[in-house]
Amino acid sequence: MSDQANSGSTLTAPVNVGSRCRVLLADDHELVLDMLRNLLEPEFDVVGAATDGSALLRLAQELRPDIIIADMIMPDVGGLDAGKTLRANGNTAKLVYLTQETDPAVAVQAFHAGAAAYVSKASPAAEVLRVIRCVAAGERYLSPTIAGGNIETLLAGQSADPLRQLSRRELEVLKLLVSGMPMKAVARGLGITARTVAFHKYRAMEQLGLRNNPELINFAVRHRLLGGVWGAPSPRTERPQAA
Repeated sequence: MSDQANSGSTLTAPVNVGSRCRVLLADDHELVLDMLRNLLEPEFDVVGAATDGSALLRLAQELRPDIIIADMIMPDVGGLDAGKTLRANGNTAKLVYLTQETDPAVAVQAFHAGAAAYVSKASPAAEVLRVIRCVAAGERYLSPTIAGGNIETLLAGQSADPLRQLSRRELEVLKLLVSGMPMKAVARGLGITARTVAFHKYRAMEQLGLRNNPELINFAVRHRLLGGVWGAPSPRTERPQAA
């Protein structure tokens, strides 16, 4: 096994490893990667693992796996953006998102980006294994805790309101940032890292088609996102900022 931890990846098999389904893992927690390896290796060829999005993109190009199991939030490039890049580059690996995020809006984003499955990390190991089998057989899957596990119901529930395409967390982060709270203060208040705050901010801006902070502020004014959030200074007395 070739270990490339400094580049955010671990290669565990050469490109040509036989006829079994080839799986690439991507998660920034080594414990999760180890658990997935132990779960999948008796039945699948785990050809590599990445601990950040850039490594995922590189390994996907080098190893050409059949299935990629990725977290949504990773350093450098998030799993969702990595998936979009892979699709744009012609990579046909089936994308399975294994995530803590159960907000239906996030799942919608994943399926629009070409996901084959969207699975909660709270799922039992047996369910995760069953999902990979289903995806290998050409099926799609959604955790039953989201829209009853019905992908068509999930996608049909979208609204023309642009804010409906955001997750609850993305909307919460935007409200706090445009109301003047610094990114680190938002992170403390929500009990998440500043990196995660930045991820939610830029994912939301991408979904809304906003290119910079002035456009974000103008959008917030038009859609009445200012005010009414805990700990935020009043927009009457302080100019709104997007940290």
